[in-house]
Order: sequence, then C-alpha cells, then structure tokens
Amino acid sequence: MVPDRPARPTRPELRFPRDMPRRRAAGGRKSVALLHAIAHIELNAIDLAWDLIARFGDLLPDSGIDDWVEVADQEALHFDLLSARMEALGGAYGDFPAHDGLWQAAQATAGDLLARLAVVPLVLEARGLDVTPGMIDGFRRHDDLASAAVLERIYQDEIGHVATGMCWFRWACAAQNLDPEETWQARVATYFKGSLKPPFNIVARDQAGFPPTFYEALGAA
Repeated sequence: MVPDRPARPTRPELRFPRDMPRRRAAGGRKSVALLHAIAHIELNAIDLAWDLIARFGDLLPDSGIDDWVEVADQEALHFDLLSARMEALGGAYGDFPAHDGLWQAAQATAGDLLARLAVVPLVLEARGLDVTPGMIDGFRRHDDLASAAVLERIYQDEIGHVATGMCWFRWACAAQNLDPEETWQARVATYFKGSLKPPFNIVARDQAGFPPTFYEALGAA
C-alpha cells in the first residue's frame, strides 16, 4: 500500500500556504529564504514523481515509468544544487518554515491518474515556468550569479517535466477516448483549489507542448 505521505525530516516546520511570507531575492538572508522555498518545492517534486509511479505505475507502459524515474532523478539533482548553494551562503534546508500545499494536491489526486497529471506537472510545475525567470533576474540584480545559474538549470529541466506531463496526459486521454483540452480543464476545475495566475510564460509552455488553448480561458476567469 502506498502511504498517504512520504517520510519527512523533522524540519522545516510546515504551515498553510496562506501563512507563508512571500519570498524574493534581496541579498543576504532573504536570498537564502527564497532558495529554501524552492528547495522545499524540489523535495516535494521528488516524492511526487515516485508517488505517481507507485500509485499509477500499473496503468503506464515501461516507457512512462522510465520518464517519471528520470523526472525524479532530476528533481533530486535540483534539491542537491539548491542545498549546496544555501550552504555556500550560510544556510541549510530546514532553517525556514515551508508550506504543505504541494502534498495537499497529491492527496487530492491520489485516486485519479488524469487528475494527478493535470494538476502536478500541468498546473504546479507549469507555474514554475511562469515565475522562475523573474527569480533569476532578481538574483542577477543582486550579483548572485551562482544562484541564478542554479535556477537556470532548474528552469530548463522543468520545461522537460511539463512536456513529460503533457505527453502522458495526452496518452491517458487517448486510452479513454477523451478530448485532452476539455479533460484537463475539467480535472483542474475539480481538483485544483486555486486559480491560474497570468501572466503565463507562453514561450516556455509552448516549448513544453502545452498550448494556450488549454489554460488561457481558466486564467482569465
């Protein structure tokens, strides 16, 4: 049986998303806090990839499992890169509180492969494509080129992760003779407790094979 939650270290303290301050690069400890927030996302992303395999692997061909193993491996590399950068700046994972919103999304979609693919790679990771370029620019403005380089690596990999999500979402829709665009919009409306926030990084989303006809109407609502 797949556990409801993965094992977790005793730190950081987990809070509701609404109780978390907004993080941005501002030099010094504030930059470490932003890197910490991203590292927490990457740690959850490792578990999300493995949870997808554990829950839904019997529904996927071997090539699908291989793709999500690769995603998990890259997310682990991202966490390691962020941890090393925090250490270089005098910080460590666990130094700041973090939110539990990502795993709440995992629990909400635990019984539906299409919902998991719709929400995790195609809402949450796609949101990363929208906001990461601004964070990279923030680190550059503060002459933190090493942190900017880490986020550049993550950004490029995440385009591939969204592409993987779209590939297997379309595959799962085809297996059930469902329209991908209508199905994605319906699953997001049902399982994602939030709103899609423009502006969207259409260039990166297009690179991932995620066309605006899927998400722009929901973002404008």
